[in-house]
Amino acid sequence: MTQKKTNLKAAFKAAFPKTIPIFAGFWFLGMTYGILMNVSGFSFLYPLFMSMSIFAGSMEFIAVSLLLATFQPLQAFLMALMINARHLFYGISMLDKYRGTGIKKFYLIFGLCDETFSINYTAQIPEGVDRGWFMFFVTILNQFYWVSGSTLGGILGSYIKFNTGGIEFAMTAMFVVIFLDQWIKEKNHISALIGIGVSVVCLLVFKADKFIIPSMIGIVVMLTLLRKPLEKEVAA
Repeated sequence: MTQKKTNLKAAFKAAFPKTIPIFAGFWFLGMTYGILMNVSGFSFLYPLFMSMSIFAGSMEFIAVSLLLATFQPLQAFLMALMINARHLFYGISMLDKYRGTGIKKFYLIFGLCDETFSINYTAQIPEGVDRGWFMFFVTILNQFYWVSGSTLGGILGSYIKFNTGGIEFAMTAMFVVIFLDQWIKEKNHISALIGIGVSVVCLLVFKADKFIIPSMIGIVVMLTLLRKPLEKEVAA
């Protein structure tokens, strides 16, 4: 028992510093999401339980508008599938990493998000630290940051007196920052230009209120068809 506690403590001490940058981002965005839920008429219990059960930041922001709109289960399903489809590739990449982690694997799969993936996939785990427990603590700490931030935002939203109009733009800003970050890191911008081009065409054809799902489908189709040429460009 003492040895197990020692192993857990060592894994936690190794994982916690890796998650500190995530804490700052998750708390800010989480509080923004909680405040948005509050000013949209939802109790703080909504962001609390949604963050615990969904744990997909971009989808949780979009869920606000889905909850306020007419119930369209098919649209909600397709939206969630398209937005989080990248997790399919994350999961495939983590197959070897998660092998041998025992029952922890179920939570590691559930709690996998962009930031957790980036840490667990690239981290140099110190010698003597259990790999499974290290990844477990990274995952649960990151989720704790998001859940606590969104819940706190949901509570504090009731006491905010200034005009919160436009706070929903936080989601748009988040996607813009992610796009710009990827643009800076990538030498080849073909995939980004495909995304922009398909979105503009779908916006013109389907109009502003119905273009998102066709855009996502179109982008997936185009990237699938051009996968091999794009891979050659990246390799070059």
